[in-house]
Amino acid sequence: MDHPSPPALAAARHVRASGLLVLPTDTVYGIGCLASDAGAVARLLAAKGRGRQMPPPVLVAGPEQLDAIVAHVPATARALMEACWPGALTLVLDAAPGLGWDLGETGGTLAVRMPDHPLALALLRQVGPMAVTSANPTGEPPATDAASSRAAFPGRVTDAGALTGADLPAGSGRPLDVGAPTDGAVADILLLDGGPTPGPVPSTIVSLAGRHALAPLVLREGVITRAELADVLNPVLAVAGAAPLAREEGAQE
Repeated sequence: MDHPSPPALAAARHVRASGLLVLPTDTVYGIGCLASDAGAVARLLAAKGRGRQMPPPVLVAGPEQLDAIVAHVPATARALMEACWPGALTLVLDAAPGLGWDLGETGGTLAVRMPDHPLALALLRQVGPMAVTSANPTGEPPATDAASSRAAFPGRVTDAGALTGADLPAGSGRPLDVGAPTDGAVADILLLDGGPTPGPVPSTIVSLAGRHALAPLVLREGVITRAELADVLNPVLAVAGAAPLAREEGAQE
């Protein structure tokens, strides 16, 4: 088993201590924090320039991390996870009762995804589910490499690879002191550089929450097409006696 690199260790420690982290995924670079840390989520939304009415999705290391955070995993979701995870598919599911997370105005749901990127998955295994949104201010193009991620948050980003052992105090209980203020900005965001990502096409989003468990609703078509979703979902829907998913938006099956 490979041991985490010093930058990966620094990234995990920063996240556990309520820090914000820019990290690579299989679509674009994201900026995130522990999903269970309400204060960090608030700072994440502020950095993004996003209100509470647009809660961030949650990245997980695998379906097993859903056990404590979603109410149930319907058969449609299980089929999509088996076919498309890890990958560019975000599923909206009912949140577990009493979860207690504050991601914003979620309406009792969670948008969850398992990214197909080794650095992201290794980090998620270490720290648990993370609230992650694309690493760009709202309305700006998504970042697909480290340079564009730094440019998205001027003066606030420090590369995890630039930190030394002296910068990694064990058990500090606070984010790493990742850099000196630059141009009036506080360098409070750590960057885990994983090279260029495949973006800019985002993940596909499908709601399977509530009544949509057997009436899937495609909220955004991204990397994975409706036709590909239909190939996976329609056999499951047929067994349940439910209507099939149209292979094209607006089409009748």
